[in-house]
Amino acid sequence: MSASGNYAAVTDDNKRLLLFRTQPSWQCISTRWVVRRCTSLAFSQAEDELFVADKSGDVYSFSILEPEKQGELKLGHLSMLLAITLSPDDKYIITADRDEKIRVSLCRSPYNIQAFCLGHTEFVSALLLPAGHPEWLLSGSGDGTIKLWHYETGRRLQSFDLKQLCSTQSSDTDTDKPQRFAVSRIVSSQDGRHVAVQCERFPSIQLFEVEDGSGGLLTLTEKLDLPHAPWDVTFDPQGRLWVLLQNKEASILLYTHSQERWQKQESESADLQRVREALHTQWDKVFKDSVGVDNRFQHLYKVNFDNMASYLQKKQERLQQQDQKGGKRTGGNGPQSNGAAKKSKTESKSEPVPPNCS
Repeated sequence: MSASGNYAAVTDDNKRLLLFRTQPSWQCISTRWVVRRCTSLAFSQAEDELFVADKSGDVYSFSILEPEKQGELKLGHLSMLLAITLSPDDKYIITADRDEKIRVSLCRSPYNIQAFCLGHTEFVSALLLPAGHPEWLLSGSGDGTIKLWHYETGRRLQSFDLKQLCSTQSSDTDTDKPQRFAVSRIVSSQDGRHVAVQCERFPSIQLFEVEDGSGGLLTLTEKLDLPHAPWDVTFDPQGRLWVLLQNKEASILLYTHSQERWQKQESESADLQRVREALHTQWDKVFKDSVGVDNRFQHLYKVNFDNMASYLQKKQERLQQQDQKGGKRTGGNGPQSNGAAKKSKTESKSEPVPPNCS
């Protein structure tokens, strides 16, 4: 969705890119094709370009003013791209890939790299420039951390480890399997005061706040425990927090911020009722098949193979076999090898014959 809400873009597994105009009513204005499957989309603030990141690591720019014009290659990474965003002034294009890198490039000449934001140890899955702070960049990763950057210089300002924050809930799950917290969504309220962080397939939302007394940085304020794992989370223009859940009967939750806390709205407001009815009507057609699917980030984690242990074990077995064979050669009057037999015959022929004594 564009910043003004006038445009929306959708991509699918068939490599189609659909562009919609939402005002005065929804209308599809173009259907174009991309080279590879898309992983992330971002509108420019001027709403004249749509940037598309794909699985091969490339970024293409599609014109909005010319809906039928094909995409133009802007830049490329050596690994799969997972997130893309633009600075509020459209000066920088910020991309994140599977190899833990965040690159800040000049939008009009992307071959000029302004900075790298380095520090994650797994793939970078989410990016956000929070409202009201145009110099900040928030990033989320498969390593279970979110980091705050001054992206123009690549300097890290803050880091939060969600694995530690969620340790109380992880104790109730299967301890035989390592818990992985891949950040799937980071959103901020329109006034830039609140930030919500969602982890893939984990039933909670972490909430942060920018306070004047904290030096202008983020402060963890609250954790919302949910009855089911969330699909998505967002703030509306009124600052309310909406959470979409993987459950037909409790598909949507609405939270409001009052008295320094986030409270779930129990009363059935007109907005909540309208959204809930729409979700219930379309559930079997749109959402049902996506309930309980595998973690979409699972295949992105690095896999380590311990080849050294296997090598050392095989080497030890070879040494033992050689020791056993060596013992058989030297022990008793056992059979000799061909080489040993030939050597003994040669030595016997070369020995001098003693003279006969009369």
